[in-house]
Amino acid sequence: MKVVLLLVRWAVGLLFIFSGLVKANDPLGLSYKMQEFFEVWKWHGFEPYTLTASIVLNSVEIVAGVALLMGWALRYINWLLLALILLFTVLTGYTFFTGMPKNCGCFGDCLPISSGVSFGKDVVLTVLIGFLLLNASKTDSFVFSFRQRLPILLSTFFAFGFQLYALRYLPLVDCLPYKEMASIPEAMKIPSNAIADSFVIEFTYRKNGREIRFPASDFPADFSAAYEFVGREDRLIRKGSNNEAPIKGFALQGISGADSTDAILNTGPAIWIWAASMRSFDRWKASFLALEKEARKKNLPVLLITAQPNEAALRLSALALTDLPVFSCDLKAIQTAARVEPTIMLVDRGTIRKKRSIGCALSVIE
Repeated sequence: MKVVLLLVRWAVGLLFIFSGLVKANDPLGLSYKMQEFFEVWKWHGFEPYTLTASIVLNSVEIVAGVALLMGWALRYINWLLLALILLFTVLTGYTFFTGMPKNCGCFGDCLPISSGVSFGKDVVLTVLIGFLLLNASKTDSFVFSFRQRLPILLSTFFAFGFQLYALRYLPLVDCLPYKEMASIPEAMKIPSNAIADSFVIEFTYRKNGREIRFPASDFPADFSAAYEFVGREDRLIRKGSNNEAPIKGFALQGISGADSTDAILNTGPAIWIWAASMRSFDRWKASFLALEKEARKKNLPVLLITAQPNEAALRLSALALTDLPVFSCDLKAIQTAARVEPTIMLVDRGTIRKKRSIGCALSVIE
């Protein structure tokens, strides 16, 4: 039994560490996913706290997983893990049964899995953690030696430090469709191996006071004017796969409102500055001006992509940079492309050659 307990403990611990690390690589991604849940539930008051909750939740997953492997305070850790997995099971179950949001983001963008697989994983983990709790008396639950405390402290510092790095300098591993060397025009296309969803058209008619439902391919033999149309439904009978473009919602509009997407994607090397909003502009203004100055020296065009084009135009006008083009873009697209505010890209005919945070902006044109 001790061997079985040890194996289960390691399996659960490693899975929690892995799950926490994958999401800690991109804490903003989990924050956006939380906001999707709150939008579905109309709990908009919680949205400002999602990033803090994301950082804390990822850190707890990593630290609790390490504590489980080290056998540190197992009774408390097992209860903590049970609380976490019950929360995750409720969320993945909700996504699986309702389809909202589309996926739970359990392993972030680096390892997307279906809601069904995610829900099944959480159910299995719930059973395994329950098994550990039922057999808690067979393990040493109150060990607080320095040898075990040190990894807990180190993992805590690492979990928070790793996420702060990602928030300042972009995720260490970029799993988003706007990563370096990605072609935006190609990523806007549906993959060639896509399998479309299959639907069947069903009609509902009323005859002699009774409703009759049948598919479009199988009308009743006695169909006539006696049938009164009630409704039509396109029912999904088989879910397709890989049938969505990696990049969705990418469209650039100038201040005039004209669509400039194709024109921009077909230009040569240019510096793209992505900023969802301009609220933090004063914080990165100096770096922005230094970048714009160096870009001019090398004849590299600079353009600003934002969800607040009018505010951006006012900011640039105050700096006598009215010739710097500003384009509006869908907020979701900007959040996907730019995990740091702002994110700098060197783009050549739609291909992202370099991608940096504003703190390393000058390295984009070196």
